[in-house]
Amino acid sequence: MTTSTVTAPTAVSEAGRPAPARPRRRHRLAQWGFVAPAVLFMLLFFGYPLVRNVVMSFQHYTPKTFFTGEAPLNGFDNWSKVFRDALFGKALWHTLVFTAGSLLGQFCIGLALAVFFSRRFPLNGALRSLILLPWLVPMVVSGIVWRRILDQDTGVLNSFLDTLGLGGHTPWLTSPHMALLSVILVNIWIGIPFNMVILYGGLQEVPRELHEAAALDGASAWRTFRSVTLPVLRPVITVVLVLGFMSTVKILDLILALTDGGPADATQTLGTLTYQNSFVRLDFGAGAVVGNVLILISALFAVLYLRAGRTEGK
Repeated sequence: MTTSTVTAPTAVSEAGRPAPARPRRRHRLAQWGFVAPAVLFMLLFFGYPLVRNVVMSFQHYTPKTFFTGEAPLNGFDNWSKVFRDALFGKALWHTLVFTAGSLLGQFCIGLALAVFFSRRFPLNGALRSLILLPWLVPMVVSGIVWRRILDQDTGVLNSFLDTLGLGGHTPWLTSPHMALLSVILVNIWIGIPFNMVILYGGLQEVPRELHEAAALDGASAWRTFRSVTLPVLRPVITVVLVLGFMSTVKILDLILALTDGGPADATQTLGTLTYQNSFVRLDFGAGAVVGNVLILISALFAVLYLRAGRTEGK
């Protein structure tokens, strides 16, 4: 009799009685405890600088402000001054050309190399390791090395072309018509390993059964790649392009090392214009405006591309 009266309440509680409020509260606090450091990090190192940059674009911010703390609001004066500047239009166009050309070259060559290395052959791993070297070298170092290689008078490339009888006096970095193309080619060389590594990893996840089924149906290699491999690889392609865009559209150190925005502003981009306004002309308000435009372009691209990818997935 005593045993039945003791065990009955326990059975009822195990059958579905809601958990006490205190354990639920502790569980929720534990969840927030794990999330809080990441949220705090994002607020301190991303949220605050972003808000501060937006506020600065509406202020008359000068070097004197660092000592006095006075930065009076000037409305849209900074925005108006930047948008009326002809250099802003050129920098915006150069940024779009530089980003599109770099992404196209990096992705196409990276995808071709990923497909090539997905096949087994001797020295596969060693060659893949060597291709990673441009990605491991700091971008400033790569820019300085390529500046020596592309030098019109003493560069290795022109000397090599002269030896082959193809003309060895090409002004790769000193001609307004050649400089932007040269910078794009150097950036493609730097970004190929990243694209190859990510796409190679994606190719390893494509089920071999799909390729075998396509082969049994008589599909050619190109048809199999276009109809089987690419659709499966689409999420990886989205990641590669979005990350590539984010890193390319704001490139500064490579262009500074190669051309410093010249000649005749032929390689001036939004990234270099932000640097020039803020740290050369000491016009921090104008620099903040260009920086905000750069952030808006990056955010807009990410939202549109991810939404397009989600729509195609449905």
